[in-house]
Amino acid sequence: MNRNNFPIYLSLATVFGILIGTFFGGGTNGLSFGSSSKNEAKIKRLMDYIERDYVDNVNTDNLLDEAITQMLGKLDPHSVYIPKENLQSIQENMQGKFVGIGVQFRMINDSITVIQPMKGGPSIKAGIKAGDRIIAANGDTLSGRGLTSNDVPKFLKGKPNTDVNLQVYRKTNDSVFNVDITRGDVNIKSVDLAYMMNKNIGYIKLDRFAANTYREFKASLNELQSQGMKSLVLDLRGNGGGFVHMATQIVDELLEEDKLIVFTKNNKGDIEKTFATSKGDFEDGGLYVLIDENSASASEIVAGALQDHDKGTIIGRRSFGKGLVQVEMDLGDGSAVRLTTARYYTPTGRSIQKPYSKNGDDSYYNDYQKRVQSGELTNEDKIPVVDSLQYTTPKGKIVYGGGGIIPDIFVAIDTTSFLNNFYFRTVNNFSFDYVDGNRKEITEKWSLDDFVKNFDKDDTVFEEYLSKIKELTKVSRRTKETLRTYVKASIANELFGDVGFYRIIHTNDKMLQKVLELDRSKE
Repeated sequence: MNRNNFPIYLSLATVFGILIGTFFGGGTNGLSFGSSSKNEAKIKRLMDYIERDYVDNVNTDNLLDEAITQMLGKLDPHSVYIPKENLQSIQENMQGKFVGIGVQFRMINDSITVIQPMKGGPSIKAGIKAGDRIIAANGDTLSGRGLTSNDVPKFLKGKPNTDVNLQVYRKTNDSVFNVDITRGDVNIKSVDLAYMMNKNIGYIKLDRFAANTYREFKASLNELQSQGMKSLVLDLRGNGGGFVHMATQIVDELLEEDKLIVFTKNNKGDIEKTFATSKGDFEDGGLYVLIDENSASASEIVAGALQDHDKGTIIGRRSFGKGLVQVEMDLGDGSAVRLTTARYYTPTGRSIQKPYSKNGDDSYYNDYQKRVQSGELTNEDKIPVVDSLQYTTPKGKIVYGGGGIIPDIFVAIDTTSFLNNFYFRTVNNFSFDYVDGNRKEITEKWSLDDFVKNFDKDDTVFEEYLSKIKELTKVSRRTKETLRTYVKASIANELFGDVGFYRIIHTNDKMLQKVLELDRSKE
């Protein structure tokens, strides 16, 4: 995984999560005007005129796509058109799986380099290892031809149970070999990380709310409980949403029976309520929920439901502010629209949808910059509230609607941890080269837990990085401290994947430090 500027990365993840929409109940409806529709006849006649009589040759398919996009842009920011060429990848992300060989890769020196074979996927079963270079697929040369990361999937993905012959270079023994891999289902993780922070506190990070999210969450919850977890940290930072019924199932594990989780209201005024059902597995445990400006949609349903029932503690910064429900509607040619069909409300009756213009105002998605400029991300007093949208929880806590979930405890954004792209690039390149040149001895020596506690205690590796970067002579001590952590995290990512990366980053995580502080105060 290429780890560049985190605020940008998370913002893009949020926009993507919002773009793919919220599925309430997971339904898909067809959209038809009916053969007698005057509007349908008008559009068809216009397209016929253009095809037959317009002075220049035009692509009417593209013209219609643009017209649909413009039409939806007059509604709300979350009603969107999805062209057929984009629909498959979006649906794969929401279903939590795709068909392929299952590798996490990065383009390095114009070569497809395997960072990690994905757990349970076809590649790991076929013996592909981290550090392998895929130099050809079915006879097509893939290295040295200027491919981008977006070009690679068309060579590696395919239909289920089809074979792809790969030519692979393995640096550890300087060999080139061929391997046949049968494409199959590869799971896209929803739970990025789950581990015990100490003997009492468990941690689960949710990346999205896809079709497999509840199953992964429940398995992680059970495992942490078996290790003695008494309090849970549920990290929803950067989680842009997804299937609402996945969110409600997770809340159901945390809320008592018959407690309202969320309700929706459509244009006819019909209300649909979702309640917690039978006893959840973690109703009596301590709970901390982490949110930030990139937590949206289904993430806000989870945070809002728990906050409105005085369950646990919401920590972080004001969430994105999306309170609209979308349903996917097939347009019959492989494309689709995600149309807003209802608004959702938290148990106290809050709509947390932030204001938007119905004229395609781009500023809706530039909200991060507005929060930076207003000082909201560093100063709790700068968070905007609307007194007329004030609500009260059963225990008397004041909460607000009209623009995201305001946390119970504010934690300012850590501006000292920001690194520019130059440093990210140099660290990523150094980390890969370091692991690639020492892969066998490193993997044999270090387990994840031992790495987190003991790797590079004498700064030998970090000093090696510094010696290669002359520009670092002018940076501040604080930046060097941030770089020290990121070098170790980046090496952990090469060795252990996301789990290793986040375990290191968490050692300096301000929100998790706040959790530990609050938990100690209860002892």
